[in-house]
Amino acid sequence: MNAKGRSRVAIACQGGGSHTAFTAGVLHELIDQLPDQVDIVAVSGTSGGAICATLAWDGLLRNEPERAKRQLQRFWEVVAANEPWDMLANLTLQNLVNLRNHMVLPEVSPYVFPPWGQDRLRDILNQQLDFEELQRLAERPDAPALHIGAVEVLSGHFEVFTGPELQVECLLASTAVPDLFPAVTIPGRGVYWDGLFSQNPPIHDLTDHNINELWVIQINPSSCGSVPTETHEIIDRRNELAGNISLEQELRIIAMMNRLLASGQIMAPKYHPIHVARIVLERELDYASKLDRTPAFLAELMEYGRAKARVFLNERQGMLHTLKARGVIAAEPAAITD
Repeated sequence: MNAKGRSRVAIACQGGGSHTAFTAGVLHELIDQLPDQVDIVAVSGTSGGAICATLAWDGLLRNEPERAKRQLQRFWEVVAANEPWDMLANLTLQNLVNLRNHMVLPEVSPYVFPPWGQDRLRDILNQQLDFEELQRLAERPDAPALHIGAVEVLSGHFEVFTGPELQVECLLASTAVPDLFPAVTIPGRGVYWDGLFSQNPPIHDLTDHNINELWVIQINPSSCGSVPTETHEIIDRRNELAGNISLEQELRIIAMMNRLLASGQIMAPKYHPIHVARIVLERELDYASKLDRTPAFLAELMEYGRAKARVFLNERQGMLHTLKARGVIAAEPAAITD
């Protein structure tokens, strides 16, 4: 808490394709039920999490929470496979992924086909977001920060795009899964792939905003119930672990800093403890379902996200009472579970 008793919070949104409809539900509920003494000062995201973070940021930036909620709801309604041709394309893509997990299929480069999916996503984002206006609003001194993760293909550099430089290509770059979409060129910057290969989601830079709390919306599960033995199970678990590498590394750094602060080994005034909490998607979903845009599936994930956010906010209240009684902020990340 700061001197005025308010908590400065950053929200980090992990990527995960259609599973990030869960993220939209979480953000929708957090914004709707935001505690009185909380200020959201920064949001970050990668891939689908980047889109959700940006849609929420659009409303927060304007101090219009209802706009943020509408943006999140509208995006997933528009992106859903509602038309017969889109339903067929949606089913075909999932079946191809499942077949690839069970048998050898010919490798097909995304550069062979026109970038219809990318073009459609570009149109949807341009319809919902006024990027030039957002760039101007982001320059205000009191504006909440935005951090979007991607990786530059040629150099391997982990890129973080911020609000004042936001353009539609930044979001397309963060969602450019290499085996589905062509790399995205940003003039003067480079050629980019999906942010899942870099920071998933960006966390390190969030600590520069003098935050007291970090809320992580986690899509990839940290653990699994049994050792995968089938090929498709191994592939799914490998993807989950790969998606969590950067997340766990960055959270360990925060935990280490908290321990050093608690032990008095770091006493510089600019450093203070950061309490980390996770809101986790706890469903057994395979990799192919990350491509599933069935309206009912997306709506169910959003509702589940709202429910998990309500659990989180209730448990946060209990956590705050404990921390105040002890006079400290917890040093280790806490997982919010059912």
